[in-house]
Amino acid sequence: MWETLRKEEVIKTLTTDRKTGLTKEEVVIRKQKYGENKLEDKPKETMLIKFIKQFNDFMIIILIIASIVSAGVSYIQGENDYVDSIIIIAIVILNAIMGVVQEAKAEKSIEALKQMTPPKAKALRENIIKEINAQELVPGDIILLEAGNYVPADCRLLESHNLKIEESSLTGETEPVLKDADIICKKNIPLGDQLNIAFMASIVVNGHAKAVVTETGMNTKVGKIASMMIQDEAPETPIQKKLSQVGKTLGIICLAICLVIFAIGIIKNIEPMEMFMTSVGLAVAAIPEGLPAIVTIMLSIGVTKMAKNNSIIRRLPAVETLGSSKVICSDKTGTLTQNKMTVVEINSIHPELAAELSTMCTDCNVLYEKGKVEVKGEPTEVALVQYGLKNGKNKTELYQQMPRVSEIPFDSNRKMMTTIHKVGNRYRVITKGAPDILLDKCQIPIGEKQRIQRQNLQMAEKALRVIAVAYKDLERMPSKIETQNIENNLNFVRINRNDRSTKRRGKRSSKNL
Repeated sequence: MWETLRKEEVIKTLTTDRKTGLTKEEVVIRKQKYGENKLEDKPKETMLIKFIKQFNDFMIIILIIASIVSAGVSYIQGENDYVDSIIIIAIVILNAIMGVVQEAKAEKSIEALKQMTPPKAKALRENIIKEINAQELVPGDIILLEAGNYVPADCRLLESHNLKIEESSLTGETEPVLKDADIICKKNIPLGDQLNIAFMASIVVNGHAKAVVTETGMNTKVGKIASMMIQDEAPETPIQKKLSQVGKTLGIICLAICLVIFAIGIIKNIEPMEMFMTSVGLAVAAIPEGLPAIVTIMLSIGVTKMAKNNSIIRRLPAVETLGSSKVICSDKTGTLTQNKMTVVEINSIHPELAAELSTMCTDCNVLYEKGKVEVKGEPTEVALVQYGLKNGKNKTELYQQMPRVSEIPFDSNRKMMTTIHKVGNRYRVITKGAPDILLDKCQIPIGEKQRIQRQNLQMAEKALRVIAVAYKDLERMPSKIETQNIENNLNFVRINRNDRSTKRRGKRSSKNL
């Protein structure tokens, strides 16, 4: 609904003020109405409940009954031999303990994966920008989004400046989406096409924006996914179905044999108690008490091997299910790979100049935390800046020497972006983008242009995505910053990159972008 409304209509519907934000009193009222901005989870079970649930299996129930009957028979016959019963009970308890331990380990790992809601958010309240806990956000809050932030709630964009958001956790698409606050979307369009909405748990990789919170907590898109996970119970796995079927079959067969033998003994005038004991003994002997233990041990070995490859298995039987899979269909997204880009080759007469220019013509932020350098931004630009750092071209230092004074943001139609820097008393224009488009903006002979086009094709055939970089120096700052008078008569430089995505199962290069 929110994506189909104009910004003014959204503000009016939510009864908020885009310039001053909400008041303290209004925040309290809305928090009582909508609750905290957090995702709910299934009520946690105690270790005792988890332990008891391990016995909810037909084969296990038969083993317990068999052990009780075996002990009873031994007592009635005066033998006082309870070894078989003790062994059966020990196997059952060991099986339950192994299941509980595995679930506990998996849940700890899963809890870490669930920390997708950001702890802090910048909100405008009573005309003051405050950094608050994300859980305190309510519908109608005016928030600020910056590169590197997780989006703290579903929100309608009010202002956007070259804003790109990575939504792979919701849509599966690894490429960041260029958002636009001025767009009015049609009704019932897919989530990935709602370009004026920022969704909770997605990541801002470029630009900045102002937005108004429209949904919080379980009412968000990611909240609805969490709700489905809470409501849906996991179905039985193939091995659970097979073991249950085996248990029922054995139970029926054993009961039938007991009845037949007991009937034969009665016909032959054998003592009923003696025949009863004989029948029960045969039934206990027919039950494979070692089967659950063997199955549990084998599944545990499988879980251990999967854990070494960073794959979390919550329930033991799920290992067999994965092993039974013949075909796994998946899209190539950041959820399967590291989603990292790496510069692997530079084709330029002046590689240092190419690294310097490509580093400067980005919107990445270089952060210094605990003695480490971290680059935040769009994966493509992060790769360029990291390559520059490795080759002595630090973006922060370059910007101190050549401050960025203007820009023409990336446009999907132009397929380029441009930054302008002050170099002494002159100005340097740097443009990067698609080679086929940028070549037409450069001063370059026909023969050289054709040679570059052939090189571009060769690189593309190697599954490399090629980025072209060009620049020019100006004596004075243009009065108008427009593509027509800025992005022309450029000097061509070349650089290309590759997606070094690493699959979880091994360090193999996956399909390149």
